[in-house]
Amino acid sequence: MQVIDCLALVTFIGANDLIETEGSLKIIWQVIYPKSGPNVGSVKKPDSAVLSSAISAWSFLLTTISSWRINPDSWKESISFLYNLLEDPDRSVRIAAGEALGLFFELGILDMNFQREDTNIDKLEREISKHGAFHHLQGLKAKILARACDLSTEAGGKGTDKKNLNDQRELFQKFLDFVETGDCPETLLKISRKQRFLTTSTWAQMLQLNFLKGFLGKGFLKHAQDNELLHDIFDFAQDRMGMLSTRKKISKSDDKGWTQKMNKDRKLAQVRKQGHLIPEDD
Repeated sequence: MQVIDCLALVTFIGANDLIETEGSLKIIWQVIYPKSGPNVGSVKKPDSAVLSSAISAWSFLLTTISSWRINPDSWKESISFLYNLLEDPDRSVRIAAGEALGLFFELGILDMNFQREDTNIDKLEREISKHGAFHHLQGLKAKILARACDLSTEAGGKGTDKKNLNDQRELFQKFLDFVETGDCPETLLKISRKQRFLTTSTWAQMLQLNFLKGFLGKGFLKHAQDNELLHDIFDFAQDRMGMLSTRKKISKSDDKGWTQKMNKDRKLAQVRKQGHLIPEDD
């Protein structure tokens, strides 16, 4: 798992072009879905810990690719496989797959027109069979959302890991709200005693934060305080109350801030690919 995480992080920081990034994405995907690689032979599914970690690393790296560079047809297999993982018996795998699928919505590969009543799986299967590839992604999108609805309200039985279950419910409720309203999940994380906060406002940033927190462990707060790479990736605010007060004045219907944020993310991705964002030494 550490090898995969290191590959993702090194590529995230140091890849000079899209070809290098795609190469690392393919390597990690072959761990997630062994049948996709060369010389397949006898295929053994990775254990749940390796699988969930690999999906998180792959998603983290995918956040660096701008939506305009992505051909939706190239990702149908990946989306289909991730959808199937929403049925995996391990919740950590389901959560990781859900996080990755949320990114495909943000990138525009799966559009965000969602009505909760349009989730009849049998009807969707008939439509896909009738219309073929033309409606494949649309049908798959609706099936993903139907499954997300189930996972957001899953009941816990005797002996259930309540924290894991709550994490799943929370993630898929965020997922549904994000797709239905277009409002990105926001994170506010205190990183110092001086009322300094790290904020995220896009799905991609949420995945980046989750991955880096997991990779750096207890060292994350120190890096968040001193590492210029993290400062370039995320927003920082000094005054929580002032920031929250400002947020209350912003209408949800006003997408100006969202547009500016996405432009900033795209600019950072291009700068990072040119090798300009170098983390400080510990």
